[in-house]
Amino acid sequence: MGLSAYLPRNTMQLRQLTAGIAALAAIASILSATSAQAFSFKVTDGVANPNTGATNQGAYSEFAKLKDTTTIDFNSGKAPTDGFAKYSFSNQGSSSVRSDMWAPVGPEGEKNTSNYLEVFQGDNVIINLAKNLNYFGIDWGAAHTGNTYAFYNGDKLVHSFNTKDIDQAGGFATYSALHPGSNEAGAQKQQNGKYYQGNGYVHFYADSKDDIFNKIVISQVGGGGFETDNHSFREGSGKFNFTTSVPEPGMVAGLMTVGGFLLYQRRRAKAA
Repeated sequence: MGLSAYLPRNTMQLRQLTAGIAALAAIASILSATSAQAFSFKVTDGVANPNTGATNQGAYSEFAKLKDTTTIDFNSGKAPTDGFAKYSFSNQGSSSVRSDMWAPVGPEGEKNTSNYLEVFQGDNVIINLAKNLNYFGIDWGAAHTGNTYAFYNGDKLVHSFNTKDIDQAGGFATYSALHPGSNEAGAQKQQNGKYYQGNGYVHFYADSKDDIFNKIVISQVGGGGFETDNHSFREGSGKFNFTTSVPEPGMVAGLMTVGGFLLYQRRRAKAA
């Protein structure tokens, strides 16, 4: 499906989309100005299953229907071992595809009853890609300290991210009562002294041709697990432009909402 399928159909939609892209560009500039990273990420709510509208399967990428994008949702109960994205477990430990209460929540905090990928310490999951990518998105949660992603081009490390990076950029999209936790990076104190773990759709993307990647390593450093769902991969040989990859107008509104939240969090932290 070409990009034209996502273009607005009337003047009002065009105005909304233009305003949305302008707002996202402003937010991106502010966030980038405070970061030395060449390889970027952003957190959004994500969307319901873009093919069926199901809300009990976790959050999906707003860019899932862009041309040259492949999504692995683990709903079959397995991680693929051949094809475009090949998943392998480094030590064949207790990490697996499973379904339980720790599955990442949906875009509005809905309970996820589908299968997801769980990774524990000492058993990295390696994803080898058939082509170079400039974008990778995941439904991340329930977050723990030590959740780590490393992106490689061959054997060369391009960049790595962990839970602390998300916290420092403003936090996850939601902290779900479905995921009670402790006071650690990736959890936020709620009322009555309780802590809930972070959830959100996290978009990682290349800022230039030097940032493209073809291998991803998912690992957990320390206790707890690393829960993710609905991995989206986009082929590309150069920069992925987050603000002009043009999702549907309704999705732009969602991106603006979360972008505004991140900006608010950053200003509040700066004031403190």
